[in-house]
Amino acid sequence: MIGESTSVDADRSAPVDKKGLAKAFAASLTGTALEWYDFAVYSAAAALIFPQIFFPDSDPLTGTLLAFSTYAVGYVARPIGGFVFGRLGDVIGRKQLLVITLLLIGVTTFAIGLLPGYDRIGIAAPAILVVLRFAQGVAVGGEWGGAVLLSSEYGNPRQRGFWSSAAQIGPPAGNLMANGVLALLTVSMTEAQFESWGWRLAFLMSALLVGFGLWIRLKLEDTPVFKALQESGERAEAPISDVFKTQTRPLIAAILSRIAPDVIYALFTVFAITYGTRKLGFDRGEVLAAILIGSAVQLGLIPLAGAISDRINRRLVYAIAAVGGVAWSALFFVVIGGSSFPLLILGVVVGLGFHSFMYGPQAAFVTEQFTVPLRSTGSSLAYTIAGVFGGAMAPLIFTYLLSKTDSWVPIAIYVLIVGALTLLGLALGRDPDPTEDEHYALMSAENATRATGSAK
Repeated sequence: MIGESTSVDADRSAPVDKKGLAKAFAASLTGTALEWYDFAVYSAAAALIFPQIFFPDSDPLTGTLLAFSTYAVGYVARPIGGFVFGRLGDVIGRKQLLVITLLLIGVTTFAIGLLPGYDRIGIAAPAILVVLRFAQGVAVGGEWGGAVLLSSEYGNPRQRGFWSSAAQIGPPAGNLMANGVLALLTVSMTEAQFESWGWRLAFLMSALLVGFGLWIRLKLEDTPVFKALQESGERAEAPISDVFKTQTRPLIAAILSRIAPDVIYALFTVFAITYGTRKLGFDRGEVLAAILIGSAVQLGLIPLAGAISDRINRRLVYAIAAVGGVAWSALFFVVIGGSSFPLLILGVVVGLGFHSFMYGPQAAFVTEQFTVPLRSTGSSLAYTIAGVFGGAMAPLIFTYLLSKTDSWVPIAIYVLIVGALTLLGLALGRDPDPTEDEHYALMSAENATRATGSAK
């Protein structure tokens, strides 16, 4: 049951490489921060700029739907990345795949910043945009699973909720940077300048994050757990088929657990821009500022939630936050209905607060559903498949429901349905077993000791 507690024996904790752990935490955080910087910049541009730049012949609503469709392509492509890179994480290691995915994310984002608009190259502009977005999604599909394992497998498995949150801090950190850059650009130039060339600067700046992330990742060794798998010969030969054959229930549980957080996050960080500016008349800068404040609060709440889930049953913390997030999603529209800027801030901050208490424990919950030799593949598949049904579809469904009904009630019902699916996933899941990691971590430490002795 979700409310059951997990008893652990703190005396059996595996040795921890503190220096490697610090590097792994930083490497995990910077990679996912870049990923979500890119996605946050893209989502804001899809709501504000892309309809005019890449779909100028469409009416405003159709242009927004088309722009959000290219946003969705990034999610639809993620399972391919999960299949390709998730498998590689179980075969060649966590570090190698993370270098590849970081380069691919950075190159595609930079290229979007250089892409000419429809007025310059016609239909080729949106076509190339879709291709770049697809490539970006493939890279992101492989990034998350490896980033989570990089930090969690270096850390104490009895504190997996906290250490895994490194990858989870990436979205608000990236969102914070993206909206900060966008807010700075909007106040430092005219609207015509921003729509003409200013928005491109936000994409081009991703090169700085790529350089920093590569510098950290290239200096890092692979995780002790993967080293032990490699040395013991226990690596899976066919991890994808093994996951579908032997890990069906864990895969379903992990997929369902992720859907509501994705949808709720899209509501408060993507759709809120469209709804706030077009329905309620908020200034674009006001909505971006509210998201900026909410993302800043998440920087502290996500690791806190992860740490709390190490002390209190992880599934229970997750479930309570899911119920709160669903309820607040409906109240959000009531709270901001009067077009009050302080209430807009309150609505976004509280919504992202509930999201934090799902998202903080999420990485640990997803990874610990799978056996260690299949953990990278299983986690990546769950993350990417859930993204298609959650984050990819949410902005499109929100926009469609609003256009057809001119009411937020169907949107609230939609969030309620996905919330129920996530609770089902949590009920199907299992509680953590830290001894699985400790076995491999101790094996790795013993192998390192023998190697040191032989060298002498």
